[in-house]
Amino acid sequence: MSVIVTDAGFGADTLAVAIVALAELDQHPDAVAVDLGPADRASALVGRLTGLRLIRIAFPAFNDGRGFTIAQDLRRMGFTGTLRAAGHVLADQYAMARRSGFDEVEISDALAARQPEPHWQFRADWRDHDHRTRLFA
Repeated sequence: MSVIVTDAGFGADTLAVAIVALAELDQHPDAVAVDLGPADRASALVGRLTGLRLIRIAFPAFNDGRGFTIAQDLRRMGFTGTLRAAGHVLADQYAMARRSGFDEVEISDALAARQPEPHWQFRADWRDHDHRTRLFA
């Protein structure tokens, strides 16, 4: 199982559609959710963004930040659906994930046990505690 983390805290995954791997997207023209790996490019989805409701980007390790760049690229390309970071994202990285364009983070039950909801909630005020806001104070 997994836990979905949002600014509101921990929740269950309520997505009721299949998430298709990018490599299989051509075989599923009606797909509304796609998985991207850290080596995939946002440009692979040019012309397909309007039909997608969710893009889940894998984080295979907490020190692999390529997913943050993919999220920013997708937002710049105009994607308005849900962006989900999935895998080894730590509570300390939640603010960066939100600033990069992610709406939510999917973590394992084991990670949720090691970093409980209060750890993530502490970072849910990511807009107010951006270092850039202090530069002009």
